Amino acid sequence: MISFYPGPSKLREGIGGYLQQAYSSDILTYNHRNTEFVSVIASAIAALKFQLNIPESYEIYFVNSATECWQIIAQSLVIERSLHIFNGAFGQRWMDFTHLLGKQTTALTFDINEYLLQPTTSGQDLICITNCETSNGTYVASAHIQKVKAAYADSIIAVDATSCMAGINLDFAQADVWFASVQKCFGLPAGLGIMVCSPRAIARAKEINSRIYYNSLVRLHEKMQASQTNNTPNMLGIYLLEKVMQKSENVIEIETSLRNRAAYFRDFIRTQSTLNLLISEASLASPTVIAVEGKIELVKQLKLEAKNHGLLLGNGYGAWAENTFRIANFPAHSDADFEKLINFIKSYFK
Repeated sequence: MISFYPGPSKLREGIGGYLQQAYSSDILTYNHRNTEFVSVIASAIAALKFQLNIPESYEIYFVNSATECWQIIAQSLVIERSLHIFNGAFGQRWMDFTHLLGKQTTALTFDINEYLLQPTTSGQDLICITNCETSNGTYVASAHIQKVKAAYADSIIAVDATSCMAGINLDFAQADVWFASVQKCFGLPAGLGIMVCSPRAIARAKEINSRIYYNSLVRLHEKMQASQTNNTPNMLGIYLLEKVMQKSENVIEIETSLRNRAAYFRDFIRTQSTLNLLISEASLASPTVIAVEGKIELVKQLKLEAKNHGLLLGNGYGAWAENTFRIANFPAHSDADFEKLINFIKSYFK
């Protein structure tokens, strides 16, 4: 089965061998503060910074998931108010959970086929942007994040990069917090979140100094000075991350490949009379998650028949749950995988 589900999805090549190495090496039997495992954490962070072009001054933390990052950010970086700029279900949920934690939240929404709106609300502790909205396949380019940063020089900028980190060459300097989970572009089993923080974000966390929550940002920062996590982490996930990143191409090369393949697949969908791209403007479309629209019954039957042919298509999500399917275009996927998908769609509508 080739999984095109936008997370969890197809695993990177070599995962099976790395699993066996982890078992044989006994690394998973060590205490997580043991010297041997601490060196794995340090090595994984070094590989992430090198392959993803993360500034040396930024710190990386390992948590349970990207959704846990919503909680950490709200509790550790927001004094009173946060502004959430979004056009889909995950941006909405980020704002909702921040509100549940007692923060004053403001929404700035925009249409899926429009560019990100420039905010005008003043006095925000935090600006939240969803870089690639997994629910609908939209993408906010770095230039738009840069404009938000320029307009809100005193605010912390946080970016949900769950569906594009390790697939797109992110300009980390344009925001203070970036976070993702490993089951998408990293091509790993689910269960590990990655949080990347600027010195400015760490300074804000120290200023607020929230310690009433176990995984507060100040606690994560303090432990990471010794290349340690705050709690017992997903040790296997970090081990696999280290191995995959050490063997990976640099993200600049990966992004070129993904963008070319996304354009190829989008061009193919445009030739189909019964299918449409949910995001019609290429500059607004994510290179890593492609949402395809059709009649509800057609989408349902297409997904079922694809599964019978060894192809797992992603369900639609949120407002587009029934009339779309989503295709992951992650580094683990090959051009041959996409040729199989295209040939299946051609034969289905023959």
